[in-house]
Amino acid sequence: MQRFKGIIAYDGTHFSGYQVQPKKRTVQAVLEAVLTKIHKGHDVKVTASGRTDAGVHARGQSIHFDSPLSIPPEKWEVAMNSLLPDDLSVLSVEAASPSFHARFDAAGKEYRYQLLLSGKRDPFLRHYAYQYRYPLDIDAMKRASVYFLGTHDFTSFCSAKTEVEDKVRTIEKIDFSLEGDLLTLSFVGNGFLYNMVRILVGTLLEVGAGELAPLDIPVILEKKDRRFAGKTAPAHGLYLWQVFY
Repeated sequence: MQRFKGIIAYDGTHFSGYQVQPKKRTVQAVLEAVLTKIHKGHDVKVTASGRTDAGVHARGQSIHFDSPLSIPPEKWEVAMNSLLPDDLSVLSVEAASPSFHARFDAAGKEYRYQLLLSGKRDPFLRHYAYQYRYPLDIDAMKRASVYFLGTHDFTSFCSAKTEVEDKVRTIEKIDFSLEGDLLTLSFVGNGFLYNMVRILVGTLLEVGAGELAPLDIPVILEKKDRRFAGKTAPAHGLYLWQVFY
């Protein structure tokens, strides 16, 4: 039995998230169906670095699976992509050690969030960037983002549905990139809680709109209460960009 590590990309628009759910189209279910077909009906389970919600995209999601088949790593990419739908692609496959785990071995992740700062709808970005029509003070957002850097308890910035008890995470870098009307926020950290990036973005948008001040951020962190942070930004602007090992 050989363990393989893969990197996949997907357009989350028509997926009900990554994780298998009854009677719903999910990334994991589609991947496992393809691998089961390659293995002549024998079930093959796929483990990812983490779940993504419905509508969230991925440029560099990591997975692992085990197989008894004597297929070279480079051939797995071809075999799987020949059976996968157009909105899901295997970017690479490599042999991994039997102990490798896509989730537990991950040392960090980068997420990106795209905002369309325009009053005009762009039909080509409607599923891939959140349109924000109102004036935005990006400099204030940058000042506020500094308070997220470092190690903090992010209880205020995760969903109430978060199952993990330890909500301490480290954010190493937050970058802002503006190209035309498209603003991209990049978050790099050792891990992210459920809905954390989307709540961080929603809170920064409230700073940019003048509803919160940059100095409110450390106060909200200290509160450890979801009610004090901003709204959760929509899923379709979010991308799991890469996973670090």
